[in-house]
Amino acid sequence: MTLHWTAAAIDGAARAGTLHTAHGEVPTPVFMPVGTAGTIKAMTADAVRSTGARMILGNTYHLMLRPTAERIARLGGLHKFADWHGPILTDSGGFQVMSLAGLRKLDADGVTFQSHIDGSKHRLTPERSIEIQHLLGADVTMCFDECTPFPATEEQAAESMRLSMRWAARSRDAFVARPGHGLFGIVQGSTFAELRAESVAALTAIGFEGYAIGGLAVGEGQEAMFATLDVTTPLLPADRPRYLMGVGTPADIIGAVRRGIDMFDCVIPTRSGRTARAYTSAGQLNLRNARHADDGAPLDASCACPACRNHSRAYLHHLFKCEEMLGPMLLTWHNIAYYQQVTGTLRAAILDGRFEAVATRLEAALDPA
Repeated sequence: MTLHWTAAAIDGAARAGTLHTAHGEVPTPVFMPVGTAGTIKAMTADAVRSTGARMILGNTYHLMLRPTAERIARLGGLHKFADWHGPILTDSGGFQVMSLAGLRKLDADGVTFQSHIDGSKHRLTPERSIEIQHLLGADVTMCFDECTPFPATEEQAAESMRLSMRWAARSRDAFVARPGHGLFGIVQGSTFAELRAESVAALTAIGFEGYAIGGLAVGEGQEAMFATLDVTTPLLPADRPRYLMGVGTPADIIGAVRRGIDMFDCVIPTRSGRTARAYTSAGQLNLRNARHADDGAPLDASCACPACRNHSRAYLHHLFKCEEMLGPMLLTWHNIAYYQQVTGTLRAAILDGRFEAVATRLEAALDPA
């Protein structure tokens, strides 16, 4: 059986379910830590597992450049290579290629670009992106698309979206079906409701195991993102998983679950951990601030991660002031654990029919008065 999603409970538009993959089942809503180059930065795979994370990301663009998808395949695939035994989703590389600006040239067939590492020339087409993800062994493969920049005119967004829809059809044709694996289509169209609807119609006509919403969290702001979800998510098939790409903050995730999204990824928790910012049940903290120097309290009393269980805020502050690598490691560990706690709490609330009350409480704690 191919990769699929089953619903366990629905509360309003919020959904709790299970994603069934070749490498295990994933309860949803789920936050997937980003392992761009085959590693969650500053974390061992065992440490990531200890946070409750069940699924991670890898990236086509970065892994095709080094160590190359062919090498990873020869060494047993990305799961073995990275010591990750659960499911892996691979980003198609479209976002990274599009962000290269002057280093790439786009045409109807694909993208030619220069490596940001050594300037060498490479080519990505829908077929090549799907081939690379197959070599990596991804449980969830993403269509190759153009991530529409923001802001964009309606004409620019339409042209970009329609190119991505043509590439989606080619990605579908190139994908090799096998048990427990699936291909997700990516909805584009910027913040234009009619374009989003057109994109959904094109993708559902092709048919995918899951559907992602791309082109958000690129500068449009939370209000515009939520407005776009309000008009897009209800159009997606109710029996397929829904993935909001590159999102986001805890507040973004809560709001998106409220609107029917099941899957999330973002670099925020890991990047924040490396820059001394912690997400806690009482809001954000900057551990570089001098007020933590004599604070013997745990980072978050409601968290059981090693940073909170074994150390004080004063110690974490000390690590960052001394530029010790343990500081980013511990804070990254905590942030990933916190994100798992948020999605786990939301899932439990949906199953209990108490989503709105729990979501409102979590949102209030994120921005205490």
